[in-house]
Amino acid sequence: MFDDRLFTHPDAYEFLDDLHNREPNFNLEDRSQFTAENGWQIDDYCQQLPPEPPGDPLPDGSWEIGRRLMRHYEFADPDIVRIVYHADEPLAGRDILLIGRFDGLRFYLGCRVGAVVDETRTVRGRPVRAWGWSYHTLTGHLEVGEMTYEIWKRLDTGAVEFRIHAFSRVAKIKNPIIRLGFWFFGRRTQVKFARTACQRMYDLTQAELDRRAERTPVKAVPCAAKSLIIKPVRLKAEPQRDGEPDSP
Repeated sequence: MFDDRLFTHPDAYEFLDDLHNREPNFNLEDRSQFTAENGWQIDDYCQQLPPEPPGDPLPDGSWEIGRRLMRHYEFADPDIVRIVYHADEPLAGRDILLIGRFDGLRFYLGCRVGAVVDETRTVRGRPVRAWGWSYHTLTGHLEVGEMTYEIWKRLDTGAVEFRIHAFSRVAKIKNPIIRLGFWFFGRRTQVKFARTACQRMYDLTQAELDRRAERTPVKAVPCAAKSLIIKPVRLKAEPQRDGEPDSP
């Protein structure tokens, strides 16, 4: 079964299945090499989400909502990138196909999920409940590197944070036109993706909290960016139509 809630080109499914035969396009073993001094682009982003009371995450609070959004890649702006994967596969080790979108063009970018983190850790002497996952690039990707997404709750204060950490550099691109275009626009698109991901995580989390607080029927948050609903919309109680998405 495919999770194809986001529209994609039919041959993407065939491309996805081919990823099983692909290997990472860089050496993952020696992680000490992934530094700016060695020519890697290092990125870190932190987005504050609506806070919770101190202590363990609430069952219906920001941390739990954010974890669900992260698990299904809902933070990605589909105007920039869309995702296809087998929904019945475990998250750890899952092959995922990212479809990069730029100026009417599509780029198929193969990745594989690595570690899935679910733990309580100590960060600078403070307890943090963390959940997240990372993926690394496969052969044929336009970039080389890894991205890690985590949601934190600081147990002493209740602060909830969505965090992105990445290291990357441009892969060896044979096509000179694509190579030139990526040189001009690749970094700009990287930054735009991360910033919109942070904003979407906040908006979608707040929308779900508002929905639960008001306890009124609302439209589901759709996957199409142009019709993204940030704030809940009150609706009259009515049966769900066939093909209409479920509420998040």
